[in-house]
Amino acid sequence: MTAKKRTVRRRRKTAPASVGLTPADTAEVQDRAVAALAAEVQADGGVVLATYREPFGGTPVLFTALPVDRVEPTPFQRDPSLPHVKRLMDVVEKLGRFLDPIIVIRQDGAYWTPNGNHRLQALRKLGAKTVTALLVPDPEVAFKILALNTEKAHNLKEKSLETIRMERALAERTPQRRERDFAFEFDQPAFLTLGAAYEKRPRLSGGAYNPILRRIEDFLDEAVNKALRERERRAARLLTVDDHVGGIIEKLKARGLTSPYLRSFVVARVNPIRFSTSTEFDFDDVLDRMERAASKFKIEKVKQEDVVRAGGGAAEEED
Repeated sequence: MTAKKRTVRRRRKTAPASVGLTPADTAEVQDRAVAALAAEVQADGGVVLATYREPFGGTPVLFTALPVDRVEPTPFQRDPSLPHVKRLMDVVEKLGRFLDPIIVIRQDGAYWTPNGNHRLQALRKLGAKTVTALLVPDPEVAFKILALNTEKAHNLKEKSLETIRMERALAERTPQRRERDFAFEFDQPAFLTLGAAYEKRPRLSGGAYNPILRRIEDFLDEAVNKALRERERRAARLLTVDDHVGGIIEKLKARGLTSPYLRSFVVARVNPIRFSTSTEFDFDDVLDRMERAASKFKIEKVKQEDVVRAGGGAAEEED
C-alpha cells in the first residue's frame, strides 16, 4: 500500500485591519435573546455591566458581575490545581484587584465556566462576593474547553479526561450526532481512548502510548453514544497491552535495569508500526500485534545500555 502524503494547508495572508467590526460597530447590539438573557442575569442577582459584539466574529457578549456562588466549572472539567489557585490568590491580594473576567454560559439557572475555574476558586477562597464574567449566549461554547482554556496548560491526562467527560455529556445531550462532528471540541481522537483508559487506571503512563494512538486513531462516524462504547472498548484493549508491558517492566527491574524511561523503552520495542511509513492503520490489528510482541519479549537480551540509549522519550507520568 502506498502511504498517503499528508496535506499541508497554508493559512491565507490577511490584510491588516481588514477583518471584523470597527470599534463603533461593537456597540450596536439589537437582539431579543440577549435582552432576555440580561433579564435572567438580573433575576439571578447579577448585573449586566455592558453588552457588546465581540470584534472578530460580531457575536454578542454580556459583560456581567455575578454572585460568585452561582458560578461553577463545567461538570466535565479537570480538577483545579491547588498550587495554581494559591498563586492566583497571592497575585489578586498583592494587586488588590481582580482584572481578568472569566467566560461563562448560563445553564439551568446556574453559570458554567469553561475557562476560568482557577480564577473562580481563587476568588472563593479569598471570600469574594462577586466575579466579573463574559457571558456568552451560545451554551455550546462550554464544549470548546480545550480551545478556550489557556489559564493553565493541560497535561495529557487532563486533556484526555476532559475530552472523554465531554463525550459522555454530549452523548446525553445530542446522542445522535456523530463523534466526528465534534472534532474541534475533542481536538485529537487519541484523547478519547486515553481518557477512557485513565478513568479505569488513573496512574496510566499515557505518554508512552500517545504517539502510537495518534497514528492509528481517527474520529468515528458513529453517533456519540455508540462511539462512547467503542472508546471504552478500545481503552480496555489498551489497558490489556499495558498489563503486558507492566509485567515486562517488573521482570526488567528484577534483573537490575532501571530508568525513568523504562516503560517508553518497552512500548517502543513492542510497537509494530515504529518504522512504518504508512498513514492508514487498523486499531485492533495494531493492538493485536503489540500483544503478540509483548508475549515474545526477550527479557534476557535487554542490556542497561540499551535502555540508556533509549532515554529522552515520554516521561513515565504526566501528573
